[in-house]
Amino acid sequence: MSTATGQRASPWAAASSLAQRVGSVALFIAVWQIAADAVHSRLLPSASAVFVVLARECVHGPLLFNLGITLARVAAAFIVAMALGTAIGIVMGRSRTIDALFDSWLVLLLNLPALVIIVLAYVWFGLTEAAAIGAVAVNKIPNTAVTLREGARALDRSYSDMAASFHVGRWRTLRHVIMPQLYPYIFAAARSGLALVWKIVLIVELLGRSNGVGFQIQLYFQQFDVTRILAYSIAFMLVIQLIEWAIFQPLERRAARWRQ
Repeated sequence: MSTATGQRASPWAAASSLAQRVGSVALFIAVWQIAADAVHSRLLPSASAVFVVLARECVHGPLLFNLGITLARVAAAFIVAMALGTAIGIVMGRSRTIDALFDSWLVLLLNLPALVIIVLAYVWFGLTEAAAIGAVAVNKIPNTAVTLREGARALDRSYSDMAASFHVGRWRTLRHVIMPQLYPYIFAAARSGLALVWKIVLIVELLGRSNGVGFQIQLYFQQFDVTRILAYSIAFMLVIQLIEWAIFQPLERRAARWRQ
């Protein structure tokens, strides 16, 4: 009976959580609208004006094209950074020798400003797409490596010893023993990485690309067009939030099923 009650309560809990999120967004928009009406300045456009421009730019303007270009750069840099950062982090977490050898390199990259990496990439390799994506990936790799290194250090070795005692192959051990323990760290690195990557991509586009959301924001900054700056920013944030809801959360729930 308690199980059935819990199953009935789950949809209500989900609906309540959704209502709270929607209410929070509605409250933010209402406060924004009231503040804009009170200030009555072109430097703080109202929420209604921004959403009208957002809809117009989606239908008649270049927003969707530039948004697609930026998302392609985000995806490329994110995949490269996650793949390399995960591999480096696991190796460093499993080997004390390699960790001691390259820890200072990791600290250096973690503290090197993103702007310096971007400028150096453009100076050394030119204003190319590869330089832009590479600069973004280099900024993200050390963060991913640090997170996965901690995950590799936290692995329960008793599971690996049990797998070895039953003569489980390396691939099956990696897939069924090691990776499930690393999933929380991978998703933590992915979430923080996506937030970092898209911000750095905008800087890369602002400094050295001729399209993308960052390039458009630079143009509107020169025109002091705050309404379009906010419209492009909101469009991009909505897409990132959609990725969180539609991709990250379902994948995380699926990866954590073994814990239940």
